[in-house]
Amino acid sequence: MSDNNFNQLCVWPGTILSDSTIEDFTNFFKNEFDVRIKFAEEVITNGSIERNEEGGRNDLLFYIHDDDVAKFAVKRLSAGIRWWEDVVSYNDGAYLYSQEILDKYSVN
Repeated sequence: MSDNNFNQLCVWPGTILSDSTIEDFTNFFKNEFDVRIKFAEEVITNGSIERNEEGGRNDLLFYIHDDDVAKFAVKRLSAGIRWWEDVVSYNDGAYLYSQEILDKYSVN
């Protein structure tokens, strides 16, 4: 399976890997949602004085396989999983992430 087939970046806010491995995380998505994912990383959000937000929330970033995007689009909502571009571009959430993360996962 080629890594080139993973293009849709997802955000699972308020979620940590904890003692789980990346393999456990990948298997969870296969078993629960019947989709293939590629783990990207766990990030900690920034706060905002203007928005009275503390920051420090852990978010998991992962890619969904291109062939699984359509069947995951609705299923993801019940778990609070969001598309990256929705968070940072359309819903004013870019302030949550460091410039390094925004550059690394730029929205075209």
